[in-house]
Amino acid sequence: MKEILLKKAVEMLEMSYSPYSNYRVGAAILTESGKIYTGCNIENASYGATICAERTAAVKAVSEGEKKFKAIAIACSGNTFAYPCGICRQFLYEFSDSEMKLYLIKADGETAETYFEQTLPNGFRGSDME
Repeated sequence: MKEILLKKAVEMLEMSYSPYSNYRVGAAILTESGKIYTGCNIENASYGATICAERTAAVKAVSEGEKKFKAIAIACSGNTFAYPCGICRQFLYEFSDSEMKLYLIKADGETAETYFEQTLPNGFRGSDME
């Protein structure tokens, strides 16, 4: 499944709308049901309206009823791995568990992987309020 997720994330680089930064990002999320949702970064001249690839994919998944993510792959057009930004980390944490995998791929094809939870230690979930 890792290879499929990486491939789909890389494919999403072509869909990126990034005329301001020229930094393309693509993401692919695997849900508990086995479906894959993709997204790309979409920039905006007002910058604050820009949305990251990870949240684009996550919003697509949640809007289709998927609320448990098993893995995410993130590809970028840069020379370093594109770890999720702080907002994306918190957003994804809401729908993940300690076993969610994070796969990364740089422009040169080099990959890395870790558990997503390691990117947001001691994160807060809505279920923590119960």
